[in-house]
Amino acid sequence: MSSAKGFTLIELLIVVVIIGILATIAIPKYQGVKEKAYIASMQADLRTLATVEEAYFSDWVTYSSTTTNLNFLASAGNTVTITSANATGWSATATNTLSSKVCGIYVGSGTPPPQAQFEGSPACR
Repeated sequence: MSSAKGFTLIELLIVVVIIGILATIAIPKYQGVKEKAYIASMQADLRTLATVEEAYFSDWVTYSSTTTNLNFLASAGNTVTITSANATGWSATATNTLSSKVCGIYVGSGTPPPQAQFEGSPACR
């Protein structure tokens, strides 16, 4: 009698099937978590832009129409664009290269982007 040690082919196949089932469940959930992170990053950039715009307004009594005047840098992968700005309000949108969502914010008389529902609150679609 030999005392061979190891796994049978059936045992290995069962393990591979179980790992495949777990991967099928985990990968879509991971994608959802990544999308939420991109959205949170865009919303954070828009909140930061709001703070910087208010600081600019306190110095110049108007809102800036470019992020260059504000010395504002968006997070990696994000693009923030000021869509309208004047002495009484502004609006902006944010996109991420890895997300199909677009976030928007407006303050005062700025033209509300389609995403923004409430003044001063970033929202995404």
